[in-house]
Amino acid sequence: MRFMLKVNIPVEDGNEAVRKGTLGKTISEILSDIKPEAVYFGDEDGMRTGFIFLEMNDSSEIPKIAEPWFLAFNAEVEIHPVMRPEDLEKAGPHIQNAAEKY
Repeated sequence: MRFMLKVNIPVEDGNEAVRKGTLGKTISEILSDIKPEAVYFGDEDGMRTGFIFLEMNDSSEIPKIAEPWFLAFNAEVEIHPVMRPEDLEKAGPHIQNAAEKY
């Protein structure tokens, strides 16, 4: 199943990693370990933020994906299921059934 991992790195922790010269290297190592489909970086609420799209087959994979961000950057992590357009199209009958029932 496809998920979006949103990672917010607090300013102080991110700045410390920048000063040490480890921010980019650590992010690259984490991404190499979790093997995402796509990664985008921006800002949210004044923090460095990563939007990372990946496949997870089991909830037991969550620590493998989230813990590196917690440990390396004291990051806030959110994990959300997401769909591609073809997934949404496939879900159409279920959406229609819910609309008719509720």
